[in-house]
Amino acid sequence: MNNFPGRFAELRAPAHWQTVDFISDLHLQANEPTTFDTWRRYLERPFSERADALFILGDLFEVWVGDDVLGQRGTPDHDFWRACADVIRAHAALTPVYFMVGNRDFLLGSEAAQACGMQLLDDPTALSFLGQRWLLSHGDALCLADTDYMRFRQQVRQPKWQHAFLEKPLEERETIARELRQQSEARKLSTAGDPHGWADVDHPAAQQWLLHARAQSLIHGHTHRPAEHSLGEGLQRVVLSDWEVGGQHPRAEVLRISAQGMQRISMV
Repeated sequence: MNNFPGRFAELRAPAHWQTVDFISDLHLQANEPTTFDTWRRYLERPFSERADALFILGDLFEVWVGDDVLGQRGTPDHDFWRACADVIRAHAALTPVYFMVGNRDFLLGSEAAQACGMQLLDDPTALSFLGQRWLLSHGDALCLADTDYMRFRQQVRQPKWQHAFLEKPLEERETIARELRQQSEARKLSTAGDPHGWADVDHPAAQQWLLHARAQSLIHGHTHRPAEHSLGEGLQRVVLSDWEVGGQHPRAEVLRISAQGMQRISMV
């Protein structure tokens, strides 16, 4: 299955940008407050410690069933989503925040982005910054060996499917989301929770994307395997960290790029 995009969106960084931060796969949810608190502290740092822009490359939320959740009250989940929106909006008031949907929050749309003060990014997007082109993606579209997921992704990314889903009552959408999460958790247990048992990004496909985008580096999340991989021909793949602060092996990294190069900053 070939998921080569028809086009590559473009974003040119303003001349005054000197540093940019990248995060992904926080999977924020009400029942994991330690990750939320760590993320909030990161966003609430003094302005002098911030990068010039923040890029969130998907799966900020564990699940997103529609932008109308931000108008709901009375349950812990609904209150949690609004608290997240408040935190992002406060940060975005001073620092640009760009958001790319992931496989968990692909239904986050323009209404929620506006409420959070975020600017939506297409997947993939080529970022021109510091004299280089960086190709940004969530990464799931490149996990070609995961054929079951690729079929599912092709279905749920169709506008017709999304419109039909969002027309369902909120309670029904939340029930469906819980069932899908349970299936996902069962799949994780089948590999003992080890991301190395999951399908990884296809290297030839990543090379093809980079060559056609005229970029040197692909930055993505999704796989939960933070590392740098050489793809040959001067190309590389940079994998972002997932965030799981309350687990046995706490992890939460920010990837910062500046004139000094790439730096992984641990938040734990």
